[in-house]
Parts: sequence; C-alpha cells; structure tokens
Amino acid sequence: MQFPPPATAQILLYLLRSAASCQLPAVTRHIHAHLLKSCLLHSSPFPSSLLNAYTKADLHLDAYILFDEIPHPDICLYSSLLAAHARYNSLSSFLSIFRRMISVHFLFPDDFVLATLVNACARFLSLRLGRQVHAYVLVSTFSSDDIVKSSLVDMYSKCGLPNDARRVFDSIELKNFVSLTAMVSGYAANGWISEALELFWRMPQRSVFVWTALISGLVRSGNGFEGLNLFVEMRREGTRIDDAFVLSSVVSASADMAMLALGKQLHCLSVSLGYESNMMLGNAFVDMYAKCSDIASSRMAFDKIVMNKCVVSWTTMIVGEAQHGRAEESLALFDRMVSSGVKPNEITFVGLIYACSHIGLVWKGRELFDSMLKDYGIKPSLKHYTCLLDLLSRSGHLSEAESLIQIMPYEPDEAAWAALLSACNKHGDIQLGVHVADKLLRLKPQVSSTYILLSNTYAIARKWDSVANARKLMDEMEIKKQPGYSWIEVGRESCLFQAGVVPLHMRENILALLKELMEEMKKRGYVPDTSSVLHDLDEDEKELQLFMHSERLAVAFGLLKSASGMTIRVLKNLRVCGDCHTVMKLISGISGREIVVRDANRFHHFECGRCSCGDFW
Repeated sequence: MQFPPPATAQILLYLLRSAASCQLPAVTRHIHAHLLKSCLLHSSPFPSSLLNAYTKADLHLDAYILFDEIPHPDICLYSSLLAAHARYNSLSSFLSIFRRMISVHFLFPDDFVLATLVNACARFLSLRLGRQVHAYVLVSTFSSDDIVKSSLVDMYSKCGLPNDARRVFDSIELKNFVSLTAMVSGYAANGWISEALELFWRMPQRSVFVWTALISGLVRSGNGFEGLNLFVEMRREGTRIDDAFVLSSVVSASADMAMLALGKQLHCLSVSLGYESNMMLGNAFVDMYAKCSDIASSRMAFDKIVMNKCVVSWTTMIVGEAQHGRAEESLALFDRMVSSGVKPNEITFVGLIYACSHIGLVWKGRELFDSMLKDYGIKPSLKHYTCLLDLLSRSGHLSEAESLIQIMPYEPDEAAWAALLSACNKHGDIQLGVHVADKLLRLKPQVSSTYILLSNTYAIARKWDSVANARKLMDEMEIKKQPGYSWIEVGRESCLFQAGVVPLHMRENILALLKELMEEMKKRGYVPDTSSVLHDLDEDEKELQLFMHSERLAVAFGLLKSASGMTIRVLKNLRVCGDCHTVMKLISGISGREIVVRDANRFHHFECGRCSCGDFW
C-alpha cells in the first residue's frame, strides 16, 4: 500500500479546513473522495477535520455516516461530533452520543469534551444538567482547568445566574482573555451594566471580540441604547472591526428601537468595511428594515443576499412580511423557500400562521399547522398552538378555539388565554369571555396589559367585584400599568409622546393642527368611538381623552416637521385603539401621506384612507 508524501497530506488538510470555514459542501465531498483514494481517511487528524467540515456545511447525515464508518473512533472524533451536536441538535441527541462514547468505546471525557458538554447545557439552558457536570468537574482531574471553568462561567450566565458565574470566575487562578470575556458577556446579558463595565475597563487589552461580547450582551438584555453608545466609543478608540458580529448586534439594537436613520448609517458602514455579502449581516438588515417599518427596503436587502439563502434568511423575510400584514407575500416566499430546497424550521411556521391570523385565512393556517409534523417532522410547540388559537379566535371560530385550548398537549399559558379572551371581547361573547377571564385570573398573570384586558372584560359584563379583584391582584403582585407612549423620528429630531402630554414648545402648533384635522374628519363622517374609554366620564371628556392619544400627537408632530410627501413612521408600545385606527385612515387621506404605525401587535400602513390590515386586526 502506497502512502502519499507528507506535503500532499498537509495540502489536503489545509483544503479541508478552508472548505469547513467557507462552508463548501461540494469541495468537502471531493476531498473526502480523495482521502479514500489516498488511504488517508483513517489517519489523524483527517476524520475529525472531515466530520467538522460536513457539520459546518449542514451535511449532518454525511457526518453521521462518516462517524459510523470509523471502526475505532478516538476522543478527538467524538469531540468533533459532540461539538456539532451542541451547535445544531437537541440535548437528548447530544447525551445519547456522550453515553455511547463512555459505554461502547470506554472513552472518558477530557477537558475539551467537558467544555463542550457545559456549552451544550448553556445552549439548551439546562441548569440541572449543568450543575451535575460542574459537580463531576470538581471531583475530576480537570477541577482546576481554566477552559472548563470559562465554559461554566458562560453556562451560569446564560442560565440567568451571574452570581454563580462570578464565583466560578473568582476561582480561576490565571484569568485570561477567554474567562474575562465570558464574565463581561455574562454580566451584560443579564443586565448588570455597571459590573460589566467595571470589569471591561479593567481589562489590559480590549480587542474587537471583547467589545463584541459586551455590546451584544447589552443588546440581548434590552439595553440597546447603552450598546450603541459603546459601539461609538469603540469606533473612537480606533478598534478595527474584523468581525461582522459586532455590526449585527448594533443593527439589532437599531431594529429594536426602530431607529431607521441609524440603521441606514450602519448599513453604509458595513458596505464600506467590505461586509456587503456577509449573510449574517444581510439577515440582520432584512430584520432591521422590517422592524423599522420599511418593508420595501427589507425586501431589497433580502434580494441582495446573492449566496444560497439559509433558513434564517427566508424565515426573517417571511416573518417581516407577516408583521406588515402581507400574508400573500409571506406564503409566496414560503413556496419559493421550499422549492429552493431549504427546510423550514419552527420559527418559519410561527410567522406563517401569524400571517394567516392577521387576514383571517383559517383554512390555510390549519393546513400549515397540520403540515408541520406530517411533511417536515416538526412537533408543534405551545407557541404554534397559541398562533393557531389566535387565528381561530380572531376569525370568530370561538367554539373551535375553546376546544383547541382544552385538548392541546400543553398547559395553556397567559398568552394563550389572553388571545382567546381578546377575541371574546371583540366578537361580543360576554359569557365565554367571563369564563375565560376567570381561568386567566387564576394563573396570576405577569403582564400589565393582561390585567387591563381582564378589567375591561369584567367591566363589560358589569361584574364590578371581579374588576376590583383583578386590580387588587395586580397591586399584590406589584405589577405596574405600562404607560402608553408613541415615538417618532423625523430627520435629526425625535420625540416621545405620552397620552395627554404635549411638549410646551410644540403644544400650540400640534393642538391647532389636530383641531383642524378633526373638523375635516367630521365633515367626512367621522364619529368618535368612545367604547374603549371605560372610565366613568361624560361623553365630551371621553372624546377629549381620545383626542390626546399619543399616536395622534406623534403624527401631528410628523406632519409639522417633515417635508411634504414623506412617510410618517410612529412606534407605539401598546395596541392602537379602534378609534385611533379610524383617525389614522382619515388623516392619511386628508394629508396625502403614508402613515406607518408599529404597535405592540403588528404594523399598520395607512394610505389614501385605507389600512394594510383591512380592518382585520
């Protein structure tokens, strides 16, 4: 048997690692064939490198076949397979391979395998198993291993226990770049901003990876504004951006805060840095433009992903179209996605059923729900059942929705009962509404808007004792009513409006414009709908409350501050009331402007006196 010279083996290994980093499935298979012909397939480190390349190219079946063809897999090959499962598969499949390694091949975990096991616990948020692994580490020969300890810091942080993470961190004798970064990221991701910053500024060197860990952690914990400020500081320090992840984090922050102008600036920066074709960033821009109410730019960003679009790309666009009430576009995208050979995931179906829910496509929603398990082997989760429940409820199929909530294989949570209750109120089924409200109240809800929904339901049914009980429970659980606000950005100006509160420097102009619009709306047949104002007030006072709703103030500000013909974009933290929805349609017709309102549930595009939701919302 002839063996190739060492130089050839080194070239093959280099090509294989390049194919893995670039995710090139065809090249990986060609190298596999060459390794077979060259009798190198079973020579270390080719088996583990080839397996790694297959998993990174999403060729998991090829990876399993390769693994099974190796008669005596060593710890390195198991490490590669376990690392792949930790990234892409379930915890149960990971543990199955781990048990096989110990019981079949009598291989015991080294420091790398233990770190991989801890990382899997972190990814799947399995605190119980993570503690068991920690206990094993303490009595093993790896009790002082800093790599394993850094993984434990990350695991406890991701499971929401930064104090436990800090205790492990303090036990590390030589704190290196990896452990420091893990602790900074853990603090930031749990919202411990001061602790994260204190440790961060004490670090002797701050590479782009440390900045990324801090900024992305802050964005994940809902502190996007602080994350954006740190990104500006990073740029001032002259830190070279040689990784796209930090850019995707700040793009996500601008999306969460609906800062379209900033998102466009970040897009330009990404292109100038050479990341125009980066798929991760491309997906982030699709999401950002959709969340910033510019669905046309979102679609353009999606179309610019010229490489093979992954499931994240397709799903992000499908969900974006769905949130903007464009169900037909979402469903057409799904057909294109399947035709291109990309398999949908759980989130894809959430977006699709959500799209059907907001235009009343009951038959299509049922069909998609049934196809999850039948065609794609995806078991519907509680989220999918809640989406289907919402679809049935919104469409007036209240009896079927009630049956579904009773037979679904999950315990209904607050969101499920609230979806059914909201529909009962909408369709005027008081008896069922009170029944559902009683069920929901027993769950002791955690969201303030749920208590408002409960109070409104009981008030409509004139069950004043139940109204008092709901408010008493809300006080006992120290849940504060979230104040409604609307936020608008026009050029370099932005303003936050609360109901009934107008900035003094704009008060006269805003109120004058709203009165002028009100007169024109009444000429067109507008009659205020005060049914959503449940306070004990006379009719004039109720109309005044509606007149001063935050989204109306924001739109008036936009009309005054923006150039003629510009789209007005408003972000509202609560659901738009029925009367404001009518008013927005009328203002769009009177002003000749497109008005886009992103509320707590969806996007409304008001144009020429109509709304994209077709009044089904």
